Amino acid sequence: MGLVEIIAAADTALRIPAAVDLAAIVIGALTGGLLAAREGFAVSGVLLLAVSGGLGGGLIRDVLLGDLPPVAMTNPAYLPTVSIAAAVTFYFSGWLARLTGLLVVLDAITLGFFTVIGAQKAQIAGLPSASVVFIGTATAVGGAVIRDVLLAQRADIVQPGPYNAVAAMIGASLLAVLAGPLGVDPLPVAAAVIVLVATLRVLSVWRGWEAPVAVDLPERTRTRLRRRRRRE
Repeated sequence: MGLVEIIAAADTALRIPAAVDLAAIVIGALTGGLLAAREGFAVSGVLLLAVSGGLGGGLIRDVLLGDLPPVAMTNPAYLPTVSIAAAVTFYFSGWLARLTGLLVVLDAITLGFFTVIGAQKAQIAGLPSASVVFIGTATAVGGAVIRDVLLAQRADIVQPGPYNAVAAMIGASLLAVLAGPLGVDPLPVAAAVIVLVATLRVLSVWRGWEAPVAVDLPERTRTRLRRRRRRE
C-alpha cells in the first residue's frame, strides 16, 4: 500500500461525520453571533463574529497545515450554515440569552469536537505529537482568539478563568498519545477526548475552576521556609 492509500485510509477512519462537523460550526457561530448581539453590533458585526466563532479555528488550522484553500471556503455548506446561525442570533438574541446553561454545555461539546478535528487532521498530515497537540488546541480556540481581536480586547484564553485552551490542550495531548504511539483505535479515542474536553470545560464553569497563572517558585519556597521556621 502506497503513501497516498495509507493517508486515504487514515482519513476515512478518522473522519468526523459531516452532520457533526456542521453542528459544531453552528454552535460556534451561535456563540459568536450572540456575543455580537449583546454588544449591540450591526448585522455585519453579528455575521463577522459568527464566522469567526464557527469557522475561525478551522481557517487557522488549514493555514498552518498548508491545506489551501481552507475547507471553510471550499465546502459549499459552511458559509450558508454560519449565515443562518448569524440570522438566528440577530433576530432571537433575547431568547437565546435565556439558554445560557444550555449554550455553555453545547459550547463545551463544540470545543471537544474542534479539538479532535484539528488534532486528527494534523495526525493525517503525519506531524509529530507536539504539533498534533498545537494544531488541535489552535483549532479549538482559534475562533475565540479572532473574536477577541475583532472586539479589541485581550484574548480570553490568556486570562485566568474557566478552562478553555487548557481543556483543549489536555484533550489533544491524550489523543496524540493514544492514537499515535500507542496505536489505539482512533474512533474510541476521539469519543473519549470529546467527553473529556467537554467535561473539563463545563466543570470549570460551574465549579469556578481557573486556569493556573504564572508563579514565582523561588519566592514561594522562601515563604514556606520562613513560615516553617516561625512555627518551629
